[in-house]
Amino acid sequence: MGFFYFYRMDIKQYLDSTYLKTAEQAGISESENAAVAEKFIKEAIDEHFKLIMIRPEFVSVAKEMIGSAKSKLTIGTVIDFPEGSSSIHKKLEEAQKAIADGADDLDFVCNYKAFINGDISTVKEEILLGTKLGLEHHKIVKWIIEVAALNALQIVQLSTLIKNMVMSNFKEEAYVNVFVKSSTGFYKTKNNLPNGATPETVVLMLENASPLSIKAAGGVRTYEEAAEMIRLGVRRIGTSSAKAIASGAVASGGY
Repeated sequence: MGFFYFYRMDIKQYLDSTYLKTAEQAGISESENAAVAEKFIKEAIDEHFKLIMIRPEFVSVAKEMIGSAKSKLTIGTVIDFPEGSSSIHKKLEEAQKAIADGADDLDFVCNYKAFINGDISTVKEEILLGTKLGLEHHKIVKWIIEVAALNALQIVQLSTLIKNMVMSNFKEEAYVNVFVKSSTGFYKTKNNLPNGATPETVVLMLENASPLSIKAAGGVRTYEEAAEMIRLGVRRIGTSSAKAIASGAVASGGY
């Protein structure tokens, strides 16, 4: 019965259709890469996905295309991507530009390296200031913790830290607009281990970040995997193969 329910549900409103490659990463020219980004934006509009997740340089283009189509598609972009190790000032500067260009969601890469190295004060400060900036501008804020770089205990600790910073500094009605997100999709793992969300890492995040929401990014490649993530309690799923997943096909993309 449970599977039937999820098979019947429209998962498109859980899907953040994602294209985050640079031209160099894609092995194409800048103009070709812009064309790919625009193709993703158009597909997200046509398929009625929740959100298009793109690099900052394409936010204004997406805003224009969505306006022309009179679409309800929202726009997400990444901040300090994919390393997350820039200064707090740089992170805030990037976020301000994204807000000015029309982004609805700001997906900050948390300075997980600072966290691993025990520099907790840096992490706390960026969580506080980045979340404050986003919420003041009525944006959704997500903190990418890069689960593939962390062990289970570190996933628990960082999810808890983000939760505690938000609960200590913002009103309860803001919690729904702050997410902990699993992955960038660009982390290089050893021995070809998963670099995105897995059920195991997502459960750890759900158990320790609540009442904040969870976004599973990377590694979700089939409708059944997406439905399982939703059943666990995930509110957003980031994928470069949103159309394939929504239609029941197996994703061919690497994210």
